[in-house]
Amino acid sequence: MLFRSFFWAGFECATGFNSGNEWIDQVEATAHDRFADRDYAAAAAAGLLTAREGIRWPIVDTPSGYDFESVLPFLKAAERHGIQPVWDLFHYGFPEGLDIFSDEFVERFAAYCHETARFLAENAPGPHFITPVNEPSYFAWAGGEAAKFAPYQQGRAYEMKIQLCRAAIKGAEAIWSVIPEARMVQADPICRQVAPRDRPDLEEEANRFNESVVFESLDFISGRKLPELGGSARHLDIVGINYYWNNQWEVGQPEAWLDADDDRRCTIGDIIRDVWQRYGHPIVLTETGHVDEHRGSWLREVSGDVQAVIAEGVLVEGICLYPILGMPEWHERGTWSRMGLWDIDCGSMRRRLYKPLYDVLREAQERLPSQPQRRARRLAPVP
Repeated sequence: MLFRSFFWAGFECATGFNSGNEWIDQVEATAHDRFADRDYAAAAAAGLLTAREGIRWPIVDTPSGYDFESVLPFLKAAERHGIQPVWDLFHYGFPEGLDIFSDEFVERFAAYCHETARFLAENAPGPHFITPVNEPSYFAWAGGEAAKFAPYQQGRAYEMKIQLCRAAIKGAEAIWSVIPEARMVQADPICRQVAPRDRPDLEEEANRFNESVVFESLDFISGRKLPELGGSARHLDIVGINYYWNNQWEVGQPEAWLDADDDRRCTIGDIIRDVWQRYGHPIVLTETGHVDEHRGSWLREVSGDVQAVIAEGVLVEGICLYPILGMPEWHERGTWSRMGLWDIDCGSMRRRLYKPLYDVLREAQERLPSQPQRRARRLAPVP
């Protein structure tokens, strides 16, 4: 296994300006910055020894220079409790006054990645796993088409996606200039569309999305498409799939997802197989989860499918429960989502274990680590 544990804890680290132009910082909102030591102790006790953790670009890259003070609590807690971080460097938020469509944006991000790599090299033991840009596809849609996040654009999603992938490529290179052995975990959502039952004429559009559009960011980073951006197989490295219960919908209705019993739904096992056949790289489910009472049954379904594809020879290296803590909704700050292994009392910030999910996690931990990964047979990537 590449990572310290097969199951990971994912600490939500989004920053930025939401649809109401409110500043959000999910690390601060969940008090994870204040309770890093307790959160990591709890994760370790639950057998979650790998964690997606954020280094917040707008917090670190200040007008007076780089300031990594905000990262220190996580470094200390990780060392104390044996947690292996996978660092997320850009989760929607970027420094104010920076034009995301400019060359300066890519240059400044690369400079930030270089300084971050230098900080990690000096302060954190390796191996180093890093996600330069989280979810370029989703962020390009949210910020470049739907105006849900800054920069609040419409009709510029494709342009923004290219910019974010340029940043991911140049950011990886900046990191390697300091830590040549650093591994990249390129996390992007894998979604599917289906034609409405009364609109078979939309099947072609759905197929184009499923077979091409949804993979564009990973294709750009890997150099399969737009090779002039500088992407390569090395840049792609470990493929992160962000996948939730609402990742499948009818064409044109992304916020009206398919019901669990809809016969048009694709299983997560089939989605993983598609990604494996396309790229042939190690795969991690870098984000997955469900809400409220569905949390346990969702993990049982996902872990069962993952166990099955591993048995077929697909190289899956982990499942990240994301978010691991309950959190305020991005666009409704007074509403708290119950998605995590721990819910949060928003007044006291007290963490409360959600035992039905914990019980399923323990069952899955018993099954998955004991099953040998068949590394000998690798499928060739689809040309």
